[in-house]
Amino acid sequence: MAVSTPERISRDAVQALQAPPGRNRSERAFKMVLLVTTGIAVVMLVVLLLDILVDGVAFVTGQRLLQYSSRFPDQFGFRSGITGTLSLMVLVALLSFPIGVGAATYFEEFAPQNWFTRLAEANISNLAGVPSVVYGLLGAGVFVYFFSLGRSLIVGAITLSLLILPVIIVASRESLRAVPRTLREAGLGLGATPLQVTWRQVLPQALPGILTGTILALSRAIGETAPILVVGALFSRRADNVPWDINDAFSALPIQIYNLVSRPQQEFQAQVAPAGIIILLVLLLLMNSIAIILRNRSSRSN
Repeated sequence: MAVSTPERISRDAVQALQAPPGRNRSERAFKMVLLVTTGIAVVMLVVLLLDILVDGVAFVTGQRLLQYSSRFPDQFGFRSGITGTLSLMVLVALLSFPIGVGAATYFEEFAPQNWFTRLAEANISNLAGVPSVVYGLLGAGVFVYFFSLGRSLIVGAITLSLLILPVIIVASRESLRAVPRTLREAGLGLGATPLQVTWRQVLPQALPGILTGTILALSRAIGETAPILVVGALFSRRADNVPWDINDAFSALPIQIYNLVSRPQQEFQAQVAPAGIIILLVLLLLMNSIAIILRNRSSRSN
């Protein structure tokens, strides 16, 4: 039975769209490689976490959360590191979030497309990959010595804010770009100004993605050691006023963990340092949980 011309054309088109057998095998092999590498990474992470938990969970007690550091392992506490880390994260969030979102909104919604904005956008993208110690040197040279702010809490917060600002700006721009253009056109067509459309329509729609980028950026900042070490973070600081004065010296959990690992006593390396890592991970999870709850509430409201 002869096949009609339209049926033959349709069948030829389906055969042309079908991938050759060699291509299917290559795709399956590539997926298998991705699955194996992902599995290896997950297994290594689980092994590392289990090793830290086994070594340090017995030393995470309420007494260690309330005591200051000591030269005796059984009397060592993380109070100054916990209060310093929390104070840093609050200041970093207050500084980086409005500046980062504001810069992303300007570049995405209002900035003219010229050589200057293209140069600024390229530099912001490149700054996201600069090593963190470079930001520490920048903070020490500019804020500690040039502006004479000293080795203070505010200098550490500004340095960490500079570190994560490119990440927040890039993530916020991607979230703003994902908002449909028709939403902007509808608002402008109803007589709203560009600023009103951006503030009342675009930003609420992009807020979940913006918060996701901010969570990732703050997660990076909370574990950084090099920037705050360069600007003069202390291993320990005894103070009962929390939050600290922003012009005072400060400490942080990453600095304490770094110091504990470098001590010659085996007890500090094998027991106290893992306890500090567990406390830092718990603070990170709590901070991320709060941010995720806020993001989900924002998604439901939209």
